[in-house]
Amino acid sequence: MDDHPAPMRVLVGCETSGVVRRAFAAYGHDAWSVDMLPAEDGSNRHIIGDIRDHLDDGWDLLAVMHPPCTRLCNSGVRWLNEPPTKLNEAYSPAEIAAYAAMDREARLAFMWAKLEEGAALFSDCWNAPIPRICVENPVMHRHARERIRGWAKPQTVQPWWFGEPAFKATGLYLRGLPPLVPTDRLTRPKAGTAEHKAWSQVHRAPPGPERWRERSRTYEGVARAMAAQWGNPGVPLEMEAAE
Repeated sequence: MDDHPAPMRVLVGCETSGVVRRAFAAYGHDAWSVDMLPAEDGSNRHIIGDIRDHLDDGWDLLAVMHPPCTRLCNSGVRWLNEPPTKLNEAYSPAEIAAYAAMDREARLAFMWAKLEEGAALFSDCWNAPIPRICVENPVMHRHARERIRGWAKPQTVQPWWFGEPAFKATGLYLRGLPPLVPTDRLTRPKAGTAEHKAWSQVHRAPPGPERWRERSRTYEGVARAMAAQWGNPGVPLEMEAAE
C-alpha cells in the first residue's frame, strides 16, 4: 500500500461518538460524521441531520456505523408476531408514550412500520452513489433481507480480533471494500470465567437511558483497522477486493 495516499472524503453516518470519524481523520482524510443528534466530542466536523440528505455530496467512502434499524435484527424478529408490552430506551419519549396507549393490533402495525423505515434507510445507504460503502448491522431476519435492495451477505467481525477485550458480533455489509483483516487477535477466555463475563459487558449492560448508546458504540481497535485498511484511494477497487 502507498505510505502517503491522497486523502479521501469520508462520511461516517449515524455516529455521535466520533470514534470512526477520528480514526479516518488521523490518517489525513477529510472525515465528517452525520447524525440526528449532536456529536459527543463537540466536533465542528459533525453534521446534525438525516444522512440521506448528504449521500450525493461527492464522498469517496461511506461508513454507516449504527443505523437505527433494530427491527431488522434477528434478535427482534419475534416482535413482528407478538409485539412487546413496552418500548425500550432506543425509541423517542414521544414514541414510548404513544405506544403505551396502543392496543395489540396497533402495536403490531407499529413494529412492521419500523421494519419498513429501517429497511428503507439501510437500502438508501447501501445503494448510495459512493464507490466504497460499509454499513454496520447485526444479523438480519428474512423479512428485512427481502426489503433491502441488492442485499448481500456481510462479513462478521468481533472486537477481540482487533485488540479489544469484548464480545460483540458485528455484521459489516461491504461494497467496493475488502473484508477487514484482524490486527491483534486476543485469546478468547473460557466460558463461565470472570474474564468471559467481563468481555460480555455489552450484552450484560443493565437497562437505562444510555444503554442503547453504549451498546452501539464502535470499538477504537475496529475503527483504526477500518481507517488503516480502507483508507487508500490510490488502489483500484478490484485490487483492494483481491488482497
